[in-house]
Amino acid sequence: MSEEITRPLALSVERLTELDDDDLQALCEATDQAIIEGGGFGWVKSPGRQALERYFRGVLLVPERELFAARFQGSIVGSAQLVRPPRNNEAQAFAATLMHSYIAPYARGHGLARMLTRRVEEAARALGYHVLNLDVRETQRAAIRLYESLGYERWGEHPCYARVGGQTVRGFYYYKILRKAAE
Repeated sequence: MSEEITRPLALSVERLTELDDDDLQALCEATDQAIIEGGGFGWVKSPGRQALERYFRGVLLVPERELFAARFQGSIVGSAQLVRPPRNNEAQAFAATLMHSYIAPYARGHGLARMLTRRVEEAARALGYHVLNLDVRETQRAAIRLYESLGYERWGEHPCYARVGGQTVRGFYYYKILRKAAE
């Protein structure tokens, strides 16, 4: 008679400051799958492994960007970026942007997207930001539901935001107040 052992899912989110070969491979695979599935990244067709590797290595070099990774059972299955405003933009220095957030299709349904978004929010708050902005294609319905459930307010839309599969799709713009500004 065999005994079934159940283990809790190992879910985590962390900020990456470097990528070893295994993490880079997993990150590129997750990104590729998310692109193919149609969600969470600017590409609509996979640019190929070398382009993805160059892209993520480059992200780690940009001072205004922080890369966060979602892990499932130890492997990276998604990511998001916290983008700080340029140093010469004093008027908007209180707001950061959440960009390129996605979870690979094979790891969805475990709450990782919510964990990833909250972790980026925490990092933005810790850095002193008052507002977090994001934008999303209208076709990304699960992401829209997630952001709205987390308190993001839709403030506008762009009727010609992106071209996907030969179709023009709208984009929705959101913000969330992370902390009240001192008057």
